[in-house]
Amino acid sequence: MDVSRKIIHVDMDAFFASVEQRDNPELRGKPLVVGGKSERGVVAAASYEARKFGIHSAMAMQKALKKCSNLIVVRPRMSAYKAVSLQIRDIFLEYTDLVEPLSLDEAFLDVTHNKKGMPSASQVAQEIRSLIKERTGLTASAGVSINKFLAKVASDINKPDGFTLIKPEEAYAFVAALPIEKFFGVGKVTAGKMHSMGIRTGADLLQWSKDDLKSAFGKAGKSYYHIVRNEDSRPVNPNRARHSVGTEDTFEQDLHDREEMLNRLEVIAYEVVKRMEKSHFVGKTLTLKVKFADFRQITRSRTLDHSIQEVGEIMNWTRLLFAPVEIPPQGVRLLGLTISNACEEGIQTARQLVLPFFAESEHKPTPTQGMTG
Repeated sequence: MDVSRKIIHVDMDAFFASVEQRDNPELRGKPLVVGGKSERGVVAAASYEARKFGIHSAMAMQKALKKCSNLIVVRPRMSAYKAVSLQIRDIFLEYTDLVEPLSLDEAFLDVTHNKKGMPSASQVAQEIRSLIKERTGLTASAGVSINKFLAKVASDINKPDGFTLIKPEEAYAFVAALPIEKFFGVGKVTAGKMHSMGIRTGADLLQWSKDDLKSAFGKAGKSYYHIVRNEDSRPVNPNRARHSVGTEDTFEQDLHDREEMLNRLEVIAYEVVKRMEKSHFVGKTLTLKVKFADFRQITRSRTLDHSIQEVGEIMNWTRLLFAPVEIPPQGVRLLGLTISNACEEGIQTARQLVLPFFAESEHKPTPTQGMTG
């Protein structure tokens, strides 16, 4: 366990909703969500007043409205959120260049050697929170510890407007007492499996060998083994590479016809290729995401031995991945495609290979185009 590092995780409190309440005093103190107002809208962010009703991000808007009859729905203003995010980023850079943004509203900072020569990471974090409040009128929570995992968990402990320090000498006891659901990468399904194995806290996880965890959880098992021992050497990377490019579409009406779904997937494939071209990204793994009307979700993936760069090839593999998917009577509400597993091969030529698909408007991929054995 490396105890020499000083890592801060800063997380804005109910960011989108807080910006809306800041900019419109009439919304302050009221249950508010940011998101789409349509029948198929989804909650992008919920104020703390709304959270008291059990409303949270990614919840269907119709469900949120049923939970709170006087819920206020505000359309997203991404330009406003991005402007505030840049203000916050500038504050971070006053203290360190080692800033790794995770999204518009959260970031890791490595202040082991900070620009102001401050010996205390806690003091740095508190100054940053104070400056954010002074310059933006918004509150942020922060966690400080010796690695990314502990700092991120710490920032969530005393939300909103909170601060938590996990000292090096407290790290082992803290992780041992931590519920398994708080560990990175442990969702409901994995947590359920762990519970069935008698793993409910970090202390329980410590009893399992690396080989047994790898056997039960694959590569993630190795990560669990190290993280529970506070062996998290991940650096704060200000130039974090893109790991995937994807897009998805939630439909106004549930889809039932497979051919229509494939047509929608082709539109999505074109958008994915556009985004790959824009970001100069290529990858070897294609993932299909299907969310059914009852909100059950499945993913299907295929990894190739070469980069995927063309709409035709994306659709060939998408058809193969989609073919065995059984569509329930209720239908499908969302489809998505993602390219991941980045590779160097083809990056330099991605631009000229991708552009022809948008120049030739009559291009239609055929079932055999781009197939490999």
